[in-house]
Amino acid sequence: MARPTTVHVCSDCGHEALRWAGRCPGCGAWNTLVEEVRSGGSNGAGGAGRGARAGVGGSRGGTAVAPVRLGEVQASEVERLPTGIGELDRVLGGGIVPGSLVLIGGSPGIGKSTLTTMAVANLTGAGRKTLYVSAEESAAQIKLRAERLPGAALEIPVIAETDLGAVLATLERERPDVCVIDSVQTLHAAELTGAPGSVGQVREVAGEIMRVAKQHRIAVLLVGHVTKEGALAGPRVLEHLVDCVLQFEGERERTYRTLRALKNRFGSTSEAGVFEMRQGGLVEVLDASARFVGEATHAPGSVVLCAMEGSRPLLVEVQALVSPSELVPPRRVVSGIDRNRLALVLAVLTRHAGVAVGSADVFVNVVGGVRVDEPGADLAVALAVASAARGVALRGGNGADGEDGPPLACFGELGLTGELRSVAHPERRTAEAAKFGLGTIVTPEAGTLRRALRAAMPAERRPRAA
Repeated sequence: MARPTTVHVCSDCGHEALRWAGRCPGCGAWNTLVEEVRSGGSNGAGGAGRGARAGVGGSRGGTAVAPVRLGEVQASEVERLPTGIGELDRVLGGGIVPGSLVLIGGSPGIGKSTLTTMAVANLTGAGRKTLYVSAEESAAQIKLRAERLPGAALEIPVIAETDLGAVLATLERERPDVCVIDSVQTLHAAELTGAPGSVGQVREVAGEIMRVAKQHRIAVLLVGHVTKEGALAGPRVLEHLVDCVLQFEGERERTYRTLRALKNRFGSTSEAGVFEMRQGGLVEVLDASARFVGEATHAPGSVVLCAMEGSRPLLVEVQALVSPSELVPPRRVVSGIDRNRLALVLAVLTRHAGVAVGSADVFVNVVGGVRVDEPGADLAVALAVASAARGVALRGGNGADGEDGPPLACFGELGLTGELRSVAHPERRTAEAAKFGLGTIVTPEAGTLRRALRAAMPAERRPRAA
């Protein structure tokens, strides 16, 4: 039997080399050569090997497959395994699909291991066969975390192993319904010489786990690391390989966490789940709007945004602070929104609303550690910045300045010419705001940003130099 060999393949052009190099000899790209395992007699880099694979006349010796019309395909209903965590099941589309691979990414300490442990504990308590593979922590460390979690957390079978071969052999023997691997970047394939977490190692580990999971219909939850920019670490092929990619967001200093689906082959990617980290683990926040609205202030620079998280509305407070700056250029600090979007809003405010903040520091924060990526947040940012720049609280439901009533609510997208554009689900947004007594709601029906400012700002304004 031929001995398996390793080759280095460029992820950009496909050039193969026997040894690793910093720069690809084929296309000149840097750091694109990835180690791969090849079985058989071919050395992976010679022309003879490629010619032999091509065969005579370009045929590879395969068997032709008859295509089938999509209308004749028999599609059965997808089976689901409920995790007992409603917010997680919502994001997954109703539960875990047997034989699927789910990649959960998030920054260190955000609660990925806690979430997966709670889900597996619920499945264990429901009579499902489970397995927890830890390549980062010992069994004793996992037990310390499980002791403070509810349910059957202490009944979960655990192995602490970093060798891929041992993990695959355990999966073949145990055949669990659901398996957690924490994390995919710390498993090591003995066939490759790279360090755990390298591109070649991650791709080989994920590929072998997928093979076993699909063969035995084992649902696998892969915990993944993230880079300092917040993106999932490892090769992009890892995200293409799995069936679902979940992003666990939030700040460790805050209690709220948001779970979003970046990819889902068995459901929608527009859903989101909200959790709160407590001493006993993660707790589902079924009505996050009530908490955020209850904490909203009536000070200048504060406004309530009617946002959409998937198919449900969410009310969050957006705060802004405008302060004279001695720096050139002045600072633009944001939390919870895109920094480039803030630059666009400030430009529209200056050009079409007469609110000049070019020489001032501008700070914008979405309270509670929530991140809002939709364009419907433009109007909330604009009103908050204008209110902070002029030192005037926005007009709420009662009273001239809103201090005696509920805070102002709004939503809408800003155009570059100062117009307000409609966003998705306006009825749900306004209904959610009315549910919590927010009577004054500024919507895209105002037409332009200038009109929205007149509707939101009190008649008596106290301009303040920026």
